[in-house]
Amino acid sequence: IALDIERCELKSEINNFDHRTYLNGTDRLIVRRGQPFIITLHLRSGQFQPGATTFSFVIETGPHPCDSAGTKAEFSLLDKVNMNQWSAAVSSQAGNTVSLSICSPPDARIGRYSLTMTQGGSTRLGDFILLFNPWCPGDSVYMEDEEELKEYVLSQDGLIFRGTEKHITQCAWNFGQFEPGILDACLQLLDVNPKFLRNADQDCSKRNDPVYVSRVVSAMINCNDDKGVLAGKWDDYSDGISPMSWNGSVEILRNWSGSACQPVRYGQCWVFAAVGCTVLRALGIPSRVITNFLSAHDSNSNLIIERYYDENGTVIQKSRDSIWNFHCWVESWMTRPDLKPGFDGWQASDPTPQERSEGVFCCGPISVKAIKEGELTFKYDAPFVFAEVNADVVCWMQRKDGSQEKLNFSNRVGQRISTKSVGKDTREDITHLYKYPEDSEEERRVFEKANHQNKLLKPQPAPGLHLKIKVTEDMRNGCDFDVYAVITNNTPKPKLCRLMFCARAARYNGSVGEECGMKDLLNVQIPPNEVKQIPLRLNYNKYCEAITGDNLIKLVALLIDFETKDAVLAVRDIYLENPEIKVKVLGEPKVNRKLAAEITLKNPLSEPLQGCLFCVEGANLTDGNAIQEPIASVSPGQEAKVKVYFTPKQPGLRKLVVDFNSNKLHDVKGYKNIIIGK
Repeated sequence: IALDIERCELKSEINNFDHRTYLNGTDRLIVRRGQPFIITLHLRSGQFQPGATTFSFVIETGPHPCDSAGTKAEFSLLDKVNMNQWSAAVSSQAGNTVSLSICSPPDARIGRYSLTMTQGGSTRLGDFILLFNPWCPGDSVYMEDEEELKEYVLSQDGLIFRGTEKHITQCAWNFGQFEPGILDACLQLLDVNPKFLRNADQDCSKRNDPVYVSRVVSAMINCNDDKGVLAGKWDDYSDGISPMSWNGSVEILRNWSGSACQPVRYGQCWVFAAVGCTVLRALGIPSRVITNFLSAHDSNSNLIIERYYDENGTVIQKSRDSIWNFHCWVESWMTRPDLKPGFDGWQASDPTPQERSEGVFCCGPISVKAIKEGELTFKYDAPFVFAEVNADVVCWMQRKDGSQEKLNFSNRVGQRISTKSVGKDTREDITHLYKYPEDSEEERRVFEKANHQNKLLKPQPAPGLHLKIKVTEDMRNGCDFDVYAVITNNTPKPKLCRLMFCARAARYNGSVGEECGMKDLLNVQIPPNEVKQIPLRLNYNKYCEAITGDNLIKLVALLIDFETKDAVLAVRDIYLENPEIKVKVLGEPKVNRKLAAEITLKNPLSEPLQGCLFCVEGANLTDGNAIQEPIASVSPGQEAKVKVYFTPKQPGLRKLVVDFNSNKLHDVKGYKNIIIGK
């Protein structure tokens, strides 16, 4: 007996709530694999008669659905759904309606699907979107801890750590994976990736594998090889937007999707990583942004970073190797059946375009455990990520006659690897997940396995002269302050030395700019077994025009012993604190109730701020759109103050993210946590 179907109700509101996708809205069906969902058939006449009514369902995804590729499946009614395959069963019936439970397997391909009923002819019942399901034990992205799932899948905002390893700063970020249009942009990203364009059937058939999907996302966040989301740039943003200006991923993904996939200008590592995290969370893969301080970029895969200085302490660029103050990438949670057992869990992938992997600018995913254990033959890009956290640093001084001398210099890469704590606005140090303690027995074992002998060499005896750079606590943008070269003479005889002490504006990727402080002392005398401290004054009127939006200054001190010709090097990056942005919420925060926030920033400079602009946004607070409030001028010592209005759309903890710009202070960040009641 054929069913005379009047309409099919996809029950989007109930299903989306059950599948934890309701934050995407309830106007369409969005479900997770390996979990049943309900549809209701409304019949024009007659009743559904079990056993007498025969029909089957067909689900299809991709441009050319195929059974063998896993992009098409046909299935009939069962007594109860089978959680390991596409299946359907009657859930309930009453009068001329019948509710059916439909389930996908936990390894189904993700993406857009059509659902059709066949009973002689075909009846299109509707369309739905299928996502990864980290709540399903059979899914390869399954995560057991509910608090971690809230943080790494459902949370729409978070913190990203920047600065230096000695001065870590944080900025709030609006991931906004459930904002209108973002899931569509993420699915569009999959459908314009080069692998899909070359062979759509093969690409769609692999979308059941989070390893494959996360590698595609890594390549598509940058635009170096494809129609990717972001263009990277590290200077002169006049033809785009400074990477420091972004507060979240929503505007970036909407701009990309709405411009026929033209790249958004510009991003740097934390922007690439944050947008990648948004896409992966939107698709259902638990993900988090990682910051590695003193991050090595090993361009020739020898696990050694070589740096060269002239006799004045100025960097000589002789290779593409570099050490970034910090570098951000993404970790995603998944099993790795392509590796030997024991390497499931967090996998690192890096969408910042640095080096090619299999001919494409992407990196990973590589098991974090594999990096810790030195398994450099594992897929994907293990040597590059291993070097980022473990490479040796060797410094040379090149003399005027062309000769080179190895400098006494100690520097460790891969320090204070950080991510946001679960459920708290604090930093979690996860260095121990990437490496064993420095100089431990386990570390030596790992380097043997990695064929990296440099770490196994015994350190050379410390020479008689020691040099370090000391800074004060209070280094604020707009102030004058001192930094110090501290020389220790651990010998029984006096020393006569030359000291070059230089300060230059720096970018977080290790490149240096204009000089903003210099001292060259030819006759520094250090008595035996004594310490001498030599100051270098950094004046705002000199560094203000030199520093970039990174607010970094690189200090380099080079000490040469006239008697022995030994040279000692000390390098330190300092971060200049911006003024605090204060946010006060006026009124009781409730869903669909208009709220006001009063935002202030005090001008710390001795000159006026001109062309000031506050930009404010927040997930489920401002619809992912930035609220812009300009101020013409703010006098020295006075406050820039604005009031913004917004209407929360969902209950829960939300972040109101603020960015301030002016002619003198750039991309000052702040945020306020707001608990929205129902």
